Amino acid sequence: MVHNFILLIFKAANNTLIFIYKLDIIFLNLINRLRMTSFLLSQIIIGIAICFDMMSFQFKERKKIILCFFFASLLIGIHFILLEQYTAASLAFISSLRFITSIFTTSKKLMTIFLIACSAVTFFTYSGLLSILSFLGASINTVASFCKEDQHLRIIMFIGTSFWLVNNYFVNSPAAVFMEILFLVSNVIGYYKHYIKPKKSILNKNYNANEEVPNH
Repeated sequence: MVHNFILLIFKAANNTLIFIYKLDIIFLNLINRLRMTSFLLSQIIIGIAICFDMMSFQFKERKKIILCFFFASLLIGIHFILLEQYTAASLAFISSLRFITSIFTTSKKLMTIFLIACSAVTFFTYSGLLSILSFLGASINTVASFCKEDQHLRIIMFIGTSFWLVNNYFVNSPAAVFMEILFLVSNVIGYYKHYIKPKKSILNKNYNANEEVPNH
């Protein structure tokens, strides 16, 4: 009687363990599917952000450039949340506020406030190298967004974007890496279009004018 009771308890315990194991497998599969869904969604969101980034440096008017950055930063922040990169996400949301503010003012005092905010967020969400990379990218871009001249904004933004490129590589976000590469290429094209090409045209006109002057 006792022997049968012990066997019954043993079978019940064994069945319970099997049931828990199966639940654990189901739960892990569900988590993996959710992670995969989050990853795919994050890449789609970055795809939309890319559209704003590509548009940004084709404008010459500073306000239009900054507005594109605002929408792109919001989307990038959501993308980082889905990838559980909370330092980068927080810095991206701060960046979106910073861009909107810099449309109306280029006050160095406000720039300092945003730099302090970036430092505080990085301190409280610090998780190693990725936090440092995203902090450097956000801080340099903060300085860029408060530049009064578009030309200076482009040059400094090029440096800040390079740090974000490295960060996104280590985060394993291929769409975000692609976005930063396109951003850099777009920046270079825009810089050439608005600042290098006009100077070349002026030099060529002056050269041609000098060629046409007759010798006495």
